Amino acid sequence: MKLTVLDISIIVLYLAATVVIGLVLKKRAEQSKKDYMLGGNRLPWYLLGLSNASGMFDISGTMWLVTLLFVYGLKSAWIPWLWPVFNQIFLMVFLSVWLRRSNVTTGAEWLNTRFSGRGANLSHGVIVVFAIILGLGYLAYGFIGIGKFVEIFVPWETVSAWVPFDIPPEYVAHFYGICITAFAVFYTLLGGMMSIVWADVIQYVLMTISGIVIGVIAMHAVSEHGLVVPDGWSSPFLGKNSIWIGVPLSRKSIKN
Repeated sequence: MKLTVLDISIIVLYLAATVVIGLVLKKRAEQSKKDYMLGGNRLPWYLLGLSNASGMFDISGTMWLVTLLFVYGLKSAWIPWLWPVFNQIFLMVFLSVWLRRSNVTTGAEWLNTRFSGRGANLSHGVIVVFAIILGLGYLAYGFIGIGKFVEIFVPWETVSAWVPFDIPPEYVAHFYGICITAFAVFYTLLGGMMSIVWADVIQYVLMTISGIVIGVIAMHAVSEHGLVVPDGWSSPFLGKNSIWIGVPLSRKSIKN
């Protein structure tokens, strides 16, 4: 797959925008711990909402959801309701209110609002270690996915001449992942929460436009050639004859 000048321009402008965001918001984030961790509690709700929506998308998760759609059809839309949807609702309704009233910025500080003593200190340490491991886990989750995704559009043969060292083919995705992660780490460390939110808003705008464009292209392709899918694939509703997770839900469907 070959990138056009427009594609490359969009990528370069996006990466440049993340760098500018980090540099512009650096001084504001340096004012206090609350400004760095929470944006000084001055970020409007709609920006926080867009940031959260953008953070719910990643290349690894997108590939997983596309696979579910391929296997289960439109019924796969119900799978996120098993956990992610209710998780976000619970955080919004309960946890966000508690955290705001507690006036804390980290999960470790949250413990001090209820517990004290040696047990609280040990729990404090456990939470810090868990947060580090979880952060590394999230990075690893999207790291290889985004690297392999970039490798499709930017083959190593096209950039190897500009890189002063050789990389084995099995580690090309790792290299691309490091490059993309470096930009994210840059604006995050400089601008804190505010730079994360603004970068997420830009990402959400780009993903929305891309989603609409891809949807239009897919609709035109389907209208011309059509899809060969089993009965019930295009319906989001579950009936007594529905096939779910490879198991027929009725004796009639088994006989058929």
